[in-house]
Amino acid sequence: MREMDPDPRIVRCREAFLGQATERLGSHPSDFHPEMERIAASGKTRTPRLAAGVLLPLIFRPSPDRNDSREGRFLFQLIKRSARVSQPGDLSCPGGMVHPLLDRLLSPLLLHGPLPVISGQARVHALRRDPRSLRIMTLFLANALRESWEEIGLSPFRVRFLGPLPTHRLVRFQRTIFPLAGFIERPQTPHPNREVEKIVEIPLASFFQEGRIGCLTIFGPETAGADLSEPLRYPCLIHRDPDGREEILWGATFHIIVRFLEIVMDYRLPDWLNGPVIGRRLSVAYLTGRSQP
Repeated sequence: MREMDPDPRIVRCREAFLGQATERLGSHPSDFHPEMERIAASGKTRTPRLAAGVLLPLIFRPSPDRNDSREGRFLFQLIKRSARVSQPGDLSCPGGMVHPLLDRLLSPLLLHGPLPVISGQARVHALRRDPRSLRIMTLFLANALRESWEEIGLSPFRVRFLGPLPTHRLVRFQRTIFPLAGFIERPQTPHPNREVEKIVEIPLASFFQEGRIGCLTIFGPETAGADLSEPLRYPCLIHRDPDGREEILWGATFHIIVRFLEIVMDYRLPDWLNGPVIGRRLSVAYLTGRSQP
């Protein structure tokens, strides 16, 4: 497929890209603090919102045809949700609901522990934030790292923190996602738990390839043999695994990655309404998942 217009030097050079990502994410204004205030205020209403931290994990694969291990390609290492949880079959970042006590106990170690996750230039940027924003950021990073350990066995000591991303409010769930980007040093073999069907690696360059960005048309579940719902349309990325299986990235995770690329690379989402059209019908269990023995 024809590439659109990424900077090939930045996309293929490990340290140049990581340096730019850390600088731009670190200096970008964070909405974590005001969003937490909104969530706290919602606790007094009939529809309180919940908070969840997720890790956007980046890995780097050196080019096999080059002697220089610093050149290669970046990939987003995502999970495919199993049928045991809500939104089965969706690609998402590892993460989950914040644990108010445990995550608060773990969060100081990210800056001041023997092997701090927040280090280097990311630490410099983090310490420039106001104290409340810093506390909230480290809380959700601890949350995301703990959940990543539980879901795929990712050691937090292999993660280099890059920076926070803008929050994302889910429409069909009373939940706000607090995303944080991290680079996985020396990727290990993931060990998915029961919530994860498999790991899917999406090349960063796919977002710059013509024909990869399309329109996902969502149909609701059939009721009494008749579909009474109106279809909804969302931008998506069409990915094919090495075995040829097609995976569709859409929804919150697609939005989080696009925001990452916008901040780090001045990315512009192509006209997805005129891209390839993919149809999908949601099952009755989509919002709740289904238990299995």
